[in-house]
Amino acid sequence: MGHEEATMTDRANWLVAAQFMLLALLLLPGDPLWSETWITVIAVLLGLIGAALVIASATVLGRDLVPWVAPKPGAPLRTGGVFRFTRNPMYLGLLIATAAWVLWRGRLELIVVWVLLAAVLVVKAHVEQRRLIAAFGDEYRAYAERTPLLLFARGIR
Repeated sequence: MGHEEATMTDRANWLVAAQFMLLALLLLPGDPLWSETWITVIAVLLGLIGAALVIASATVLGRDLVPWVAPKPGAPLRTGGVFRFTRNPMYLGLLIATAAWVLWRGRLELIVVWVLLAAVLVVKAHVEQRRLIAAFGDEYRAYAERTPLLLFARGIR
């Protein structure tokens, strides 16, 4: 393993740790600053959409699902199912579900935590993209040209 690859592994591991730390911080206690029925309804709907994306992507990945940004050795490139619409459906689903949580909880500090989580997941998606290029080459590049990284940004950046 080369120095660059070792550095990427360390960086990726810190991103995973940061992701889980931020997810835990979303559980901070406190009374909501707002609480309306319509907000709860929107939060539940968004939460269900986010959870569905996470479950759908986990189902497509199956035993090849890993918490790290590097693909599991020997795992095929997934481009079907929910992966037809976004290269990172699990990250997108997590962002939507946690946004629903933040909306429902009604706490300003949770908005800050969510923004930090979004930044970590976007960086993770870009690190993962480099790993997938290394693993799948032109097959991944072609997939990236037709499929957004999250919601937008087709191609390699």
